[in-house]
Amino acid sequence: MGEGLTLFITGGAGYIGAMLALQFSKRSDVKEIICLDKDPEPKIFLTNPKITWIPANISDGSWQEKVRVKNPDIIIHSAWQIRELYGNRKKQREWNVEGSQAVFDFVFMTPSVKKLVYFSTVASYGAFSNNTTSHFFTEAEPFRKTDYLYAEEKRIVEENLKKTYENAKTKSKAGIQIFIIRPASITGPCGRSRIHFGLQSALSGSLGGQKSFLYDFISLLVSFVPVTPKWLRQYVHEDDIADIVELFSFNNLKGEYEVFNAVPPGPAVLGPDMARAVGKKKLSVYPWMVRFAFFWTWHLTLGRIPTSKGSWKGYSYPVAVDGSKITKQYGFKYKYESKEAFVKTAGRYGEDVLTK
Repeated sequence: MGEGLTLFITGGAGYIGAMLALQFSKRSDVKEIICLDKDPEPKIFLTNPKITWIPANISDGSWQEKVRVKNPDIIIHSAWQIRELYGNRKKQREWNVEGSQAVFDFVFMTPSVKKLVYFSTVASYGAFSNNTTSHFFTEAEPFRKTDYLYAEEKRIVEENLKKTYENAKTKSKAGIQIFIIRPASITGPCGRSRIHFGLQSALSGSLGGQKSFLYDFISLLVSFVPVTPKWLRQYVHEDDIADIVELFSFNNLKGEYEVFNAVPPGPAVLGPDMARAVGKKKLSVYPWMVRFAFFWTWHLTLGRIPTSKGSWKGYSYPVAVDGSKITKQYGFKYKYESKEAFVKTAGRYGEDVLTK
């Protein structure tokens, strides 16, 4: 393959991991991309000579030596069990928290590694009733403990990464650049073609017609768009996310341990905006109604509908975030505002590009 960089991407079959692998494999300065995932290899990878596939879970201990002999230069950690496993939080913690620690330990024990890019989330700032639509969280503000497992595990893992980095630094083993990305909801034509049970597809009614009582039931429930008084969402386009990772991975940037919100400037998507975008009328509801509906939906469907404990707060209370730091520090310019990312079909990835 000649000279060039070797990348290691966890979560290679996922939305973000697969997108990044596909894009970066086109670069002339990339020699090989090692992708790891517990899910099957995307078919589009089978004919890509730069992609090496490792079927494994980051927590199972089976992959480290296979990756180490490849001498990876850059590690992108995007693997995550986002939707809570019904009745099995222990396994989820093993996959997410312990698995992430295995990745971090590997980073600091592998001499060839120069950079780590880790995907966190804005959800860990915490959706609380005293949040307002006018306060925008910055990277200088701490994450807060919540009862929403996804946000809480991300908070714990980011704290663990900081501790691991500081420990390595005291032992003179921290000559590695760390870039943490905290994205808002990621969307775009590729994501909408892959994620068939997300908020956007549910509210738009595109769940119907999939020959499933469950999907038809949810589509009936969202004949209107239920909106709480402080409903707010921010979206970041998948192209912008890919470009941010590319900026961090392939450029000589100043900084040692850098944290960035990935949220474009411009107005957020509010309840009425969402209703207009999906062509439906708004139905005003209150947080207690959302909590009640989420609780029963979660248990009646045994978790098939992702309305796990604490997730109702993200639908009820705003988490508005400022993503301007990356522009101020590195001159990065977002291509799409939040509303554009949500409604436009524009982007470098056409529909089903990663499912063919």
